[in-house]
Amino acid sequence: MQDLGDYTLADEDIIDVQSITDAMMTTCQSITELAIRFFLNLAVCWILVRFFYYKKSRRRDYFFTFIVFSSAMLMLLYMMGNVEIGVGLTLGLFAIFGILRYRTETVPIREMTYLFVIIALAAMNGLAPVYKLVGAATDHAHYVLSTGTVAVMVIANALIVCLVWILESPRLLKHTSTKLVLYDRIELIVPERRAELIADLENRIGIKIDNLEIGHVDFLKDAAFIKVYYTLGKDQTATIDTLTRAKDFVEQ
Repeated sequence: MQDLGDYTLADEDIIDVQSITDAMMTTCQSITELAIRFFLNLAVCWILVRFFYYKKSRRRDYFFTFIVFSSAMLMLLYMMGNVEIGVGLTLGLFAIFGILRYRTETVPIREMTYLFVIIALAAMNGLAPVYKLVGAATDHAHYVLSTGTVAVMVIANALIVCLVWILESPRLLKHTSTKLVLYDRIELIVPERRAELIADLENRIGIKIDNLEIGHVDFLKDAAFIKVYYTLGKDQTATIDTLTRAKDFVEQ
């Protein structure tokens, strides 16, 4: 119990002074904060998608998906981060939406990697504190732009871009891919004629073969499945060469 003159208050009845005196951001500050978050995230995602992903895959559908998904994710995190719903439920909602959207289609590992990267960027850019409270212990508490935090955000985004640029560089890693070939000249699959087999495959499919593996052989149809390994050229990608069931590509 606390005695305030002629009026006595129980501990649970004490007014929360902090909730009344908390400084509020002005409308201009709120708009500035949102603009910094949105355009920084949009610029970084556009650089990643346009100059690294799209340059090799040429997939316009994923280009659209990545940019819109990242922007929507940032806006939802920013708005929900200021209310009682919280970030946890927001991420859960996006997880549900992602499952509903992508479970009907086999998404290649490269596309899934970029999707996770842009989600991480949206979370980082949407939740990092851009403004800081100054003078909290005084009657003139107010918010000011935290240039240090903004600088850290920019550096963190730049590091992600640099990492993707290094890993996508053909000078660092040898980009290899595979093709599954249904081959008709099974007399060449014996080890003694391996050089002749490679030369015939290179002439017929037009690529330089690094290695190959002999798979299922059908002597009744005089055919064999051969898995061919080859090196991708500069700015090339192969997203449909990874086959799990050959019958999916056989005309019915």
